[in-house]
Amino acid sequence: MMHPVGPEHFGVNDRSLLAVLNPERLRRVLTRMLDENEFFGPYGIRSISKFHEQNPYVYHLNGQEYRVDYLPAESNTGMFGGNSNWRGPVWMPVNAMIIRALLQYYLYYGDNFKIECPTGSGNTLNLFEVSKELSDRLTRIFLRDEHGRRPVNGGTEKFQSDTQWQDCLQFFEYFHADNGAGLGASHQTGWTGLVAKFIQLYGSLDAERGLAAGKMSAFHKVGAKP
Repeated sequence: MMHPVGPEHFGVNDRSLLAVLNPERLRRVLTRMLDENEFFGPYGIRSISKFHEQNPYVYHLNGQEYRVDYLPAESNTGMFGGNSNWRGPVWMPVNAMIIRALLQYYLYYGDNFKIECPTGSGNTLNLFEVSKELSDRLTRIFLRDEHGRRPVNGGTEKFQSDTQWQDCLQFFEYFHADNGAGLGASHQTGWTGLVAKFIQLYGSLDAERGLAAGKMSAFHKVGAKP
């Protein structure tokens, strides 16, 4: 069943919502997605659930075994030319689409829909707050941790320690789902550069203003009328 529409189903500020997920299905999807033992990693949404690390999907056909494991970084097989990198790592464009969807749902539901985030934590957030938490985890990839090291640089000491290089950020193709290290091509500004938009968005927009004026309020100067 799709999300109900019509005059009797208006949301905040009489907004309508055309969506595949109705409230019950949305809650079921988010409960799984926001589970840190599944998709909700410390650096964003994983492309496959961590559940499969201990519980791989195994399929037998004509005497051959085919399996899908959770791989937080690169492929461990030659399947697909050795490039199975959708089987675990964090991808910025997928996370960006999730953030956008959460904000769209928030414009409709406002504070009338809250979800435990992370799942099992006892901490309840509205969907704007969930989207910001996800954005914060993605941004954390590029920020220095308590030891002064940036997760994006992984074990590359020149970029971690050399004062001539440590502030030269690279926009990798995808990221290690457990430690945030950059993987693949290192010049993917076309989609990984979206992290700059997240910083701008949540630096200039709060939930109350966004709910009142909609998504375009993020592009107005603070203090200006939307």
